Amino acid sequence: MPSDGPPYWPFQQWAMRAEPVFPSPLGILIHPVYGLWHGYRGALLFEERLELPTVVTASSPCRTCRDRPCLSACPAGAFDGEGYDVAACRAHLRSGAGEDCLGGSCLARRACPVGSEYVYGETHARFHMAAFLGG
Repeated sequence: MPSDGPPYWPFQQWAMRAEPVFPSPLGILIHPVYGLWHGYRGALLFEERLELPTVVTASSPCRTCRDRPCLSACPAGAFDGEGYDVAACRAHLRSGAGEDCLGGSCLARRACPVGSEYVYGETHARFHMAAFLGG
């Protein structure tokens, strides 16, 4: 699992080798179709090498996004394009002012136009946000 560790396994590096995903201004990977709405929950290790399909080539949708709404949508100001202020995000979520993020998922992620039809539903969002706050 990505959260098992230390040591922590390089899930983002593995993902970039497996499919067309790219670093986004938020620090998470963006997919050209699913946007910021995909996740890596685990990995499998096999003793023998498996033949895998060829990786589809694509370019990062962030390269052509001039406005970068993801960086300005966070009410806690947790993203600056260089890093992620986890403490500010958690404080906002716990303050009571973070209900939009808790119930509808991260506003910065939701601001990205790529893959907007794959945004998590309320139950799914609350599950992940509760797990994040518990950590």
